Amino acid sequence: KQSTSRTIIVHQPLNALSRPMSAAEPDNKKLKMSSPENPRIIALFDVDGTLTIPRGEVTPDMMNFMKELSKKITVGIVGGSDLPKQEEQLGEGIVKVFPYNFSQNGLVAYKNGELLESQTIAKFLGEDNIKRVVNWVLKYLSELDLPVKRGTFIEFRSGMLNISPIGRDCSREERNDYEKFDLENNIRKNMVEAMRKEFADLGLTYSIGGQISFDCFPNGWDKTYALKYVNPEDFDEVHFFGDKTFEGGNDFEIFSHERTIGHTVTSPEDTKEQCAKLF
Repeated sequence: KQSTSRTIIVHQPLNALSRPMSAAEPDNKKLKMSSPENPRIIALFDVDGTLTIPRGEVTPDMMNFMKELSKKITVGIVGGSDLPKQEEQLGEGIVKVFPYNFSQNGLVAYKNGELLESQTIAKFLGEDNIKRVVNWVLKYLSELDLPVKRGTFIEFRSGMLNISPIGRDCSREERNDYEKFDLENNIRKNMVEAMRKEFADLGLTYSIGGQISFDCFPNGWDKTYALKYVNPEDFDEVHFFGDKTFEGGNDFEIFSHERTIGHTVTSPEDTKEQCAKLF
């Protein structure tokens, strides 16, 4: 989906968006949300690869940029990880920094720092089906030959199962090496196809994201789930910025949704550049 362009009048020079922070760390808890110059334009941001490097922490400069951007338009975060992991990357109290915050694709939703909803996959599928999926995954991975295997192959989140063939306990170097191996050998892609066939009756969606894992969740529980909290009557434009916008990536559904203007980014720096030009 191609980005659209429009003229937006702002009263602060765009180069102000790139000013470095005066402090070493962003002070998330003390930030007070106020109405931006263009409140009817909202931009939603993925986390990994968009605001941070994969599983990395946001830089002070990037957080400062996002805070300055939130003075111009409405800003929201839409991440696939749970809230504790999102806070590890974006800072403690991130739900109070921007008006909209969605973790686990919006299954845990905050608006203006207040919790709106928290849904769980266990309630939706039932324990028998959860055990069925977990047992199958463990058997499949036990027969999969990889250069290295570590620990935490299945991470149970309230809204999804996160499955990692190498294991989430791998080091940064092992993570980078696995990503190359995965792209060359279609490890995650092949496993997803096998799961589609095995669990066709459960109505599950599989979304490859990050470097080492993929998510498994009920149909409709992708990042478009977050849009139910973005009232169409409140916004003239809904922008989304993400890096995994290809079909099968965990940003694809919201990137290509009829309500959004999708933007593909390649890094946090690219996110800054695109936003500075647009807003």
